Amino acid sequence: MLFLFETAAGYALFKVVKEGKLEKSEDLYKDFETLDAAQKVVKLKAFSKFQNTTEALAAATALVDSKLDKGLKKFLKKNATGETLAVLDAKLGSLIKDKLDIPCVYSGAVQELARGVRAQLSGLISGLAGADLTPMSLGLSHSLSRYKLKFSPDKVDTMIVQAIGLLDDLDKELNTYAMRVREWYGWHFPEMTKIVGDNIQYAKAIKLMGTRDRSAGLDFSGVLEEEVESALKEAAQISMGTEISTEDLENIQALSDQVIELSEYRGQLFDYLKSRMAAIAPNLTRTSSRSAVVAAVSRTKARCWWASSWVRA
Repeated sequence: MLFLFETAAGYALFKVVKEGKLEKSEDLYKDFETLDAAQKVVKLKAFSKFQNTTEALAAATALVDSKLDKGLKKFLKKNATGETLAVLDAKLGSLIKDKLDIPCVYSGAVQELARGVRAQLSGLISGLAGADLTPMSLGLSHSLSRYKLKFSPDKVDTMIVQAIGLLDDLDKELNTYAMRVREWYGWHFPEMTKIVGDNIQYAKAIKLMGTRDRSAGLDFSGVLEEEVESALKEAAQISMGTEISTEDLENIQALSDQVIELSEYRGQLFDYLKSRMAAIAPNLTRTSSRSAVVAAVSRTKARCWWASSWVRA
């Protein structure tokens, strides 16, 4: 029986000298307490070293996804044909059996064997010192963590973080545009700034009213509350603002359109964010404050990134 073991430096293929040891796997660790004892259980048959970090990352990614890459396929075809192969991944073993016609074994005993080999790895693989393997493992773990965080389709929280970032940007743009609308239209109707406090209602009122002299004959029921509407019409009759041209009004109303459209899109984005949050973090979604939800998601994202890097290292 052969045993396939994947390292950060390359693929290793060990010959299991004493297959009977696998039948009593609960005591198998005792045979790997020293290098001499370990060499009586397994011996290195072949080793395929990775040429660079890119090749190591591609191989590790394939193994994580239980896929048979070209390098491993070539290595096994050359060294494991006609043998029984012990593997650490049942799905990978199934692929090897289907594509290379090499019978594979996966069990708890194989897991124990892997633990023992890992304990004496630098001694079992000639020419691979522990000092060389440590930086290789660290570099590969960091590369694999970055790859999985960036490209994994399971990272639903990435979409949430992006939506939160866009929501913050929209809030800044809305505040800037709304302030500009108030300053610009304030030269014509300065009293309206204190009467209408909501920026979206302010922009909609400008779209409906145009110049202040038209306010008396308009119905603002779909835009403003009744008390605010009455105060607006009264103030329009005695306003101290200057007159504006048709061209000025058209530009102010065009900017008001931008405020309204951004506000509508912001509402759609927030609904999308709530639905995504409810799917993956229902308890967190119940938080009353949106800013608290945003802060909590940001902290959770940071913890996940560091935890992922640490675990893989």
